[in-house]
Amino acid sequence: MTLEAGELRVENLRGGYAGTVVLEGVSFRIGAGGKLGILGRNGVGKTTMFACIMGLAQIHGGRITFGGTDVTALPTWRRARAGLGYVPQTRDIFKSLSVEENLFSAVRSAADDKRVEAAFALFPRLRERRNNNGTQLSGGEQQMLAVARATISGPTLLLMDEPLEGLAPRLRDELMDAIRNMVETSGIGCLLVEQHVDVVLDFADEVLILERGKPVYVGGVDELREDPSILDHAIGLRKGTREGSSIARAW
Repeated sequence: MTLEAGELRVENLRGGYAGTVVLEGVSFRIGAGGKLGILGRNGVGKTTMFACIMGLAQIHGGRITFGGTDVTALPTWRRARAGLGYVPQTRDIFKSLSVEENLFSAVRSAADDKRVEAAFALFPRLRERRNNNGTQLSGGEQQMLAVARATISGPTLLLMDEPLEGLAPRLRDELMDAIRNMVETSGIGCLLVEQHVDVVLDFADEVLILERGKPVYVGGVDELREDPSILDHAIGLRKGTREGSSIARAW
């Protein structure tokens, strides 16, 4: 593996939809196997940033490179083939297909069948429900299936957009444990957008905070813990609130 393999660089990104600029001046890098958490209030451009990285939104300026290759103008399928995986908020699974059929739909050849078994090893709950259709799964199980499908093709970097949204605490913990295990054992890098700040701080090596489409912090978790005023200003979390209490426990 080269030094640049699996490395994502976003340089001065300016992007949005239909001529409207949502992001302005976003720059960061994540190396192979890295873990970057992305925080910010709703509507600040977190999902738009993922859409730009995957070629699903308009890029008005800046550059995106992956594995040393400029992918700024490449179509989505080329980015996916290069090793970028994406788990959107919408949990894009085939609800009329069984769990097993969903997973097999993502393999490229018979030689990749072992990846299905690896997915079942990662999410034992899915193995138990391998013959259930998507409509028979809980929200947490659907999210597990969405993550499992995204890993079938063997990405080197996985983008996950609020995978814990709407999940019960038990399923939330189960899913995050599986994600941590996947990252640690496979070496897959991960960009995680999540509203649960304590989860991001426990998971990530570095954090990017967006405010009104612009980065207000890019740096290590330890530095962020030492200066909670950054989170307070950008996200509005204070001790005594439900979210603030969870952060205080994490610290």
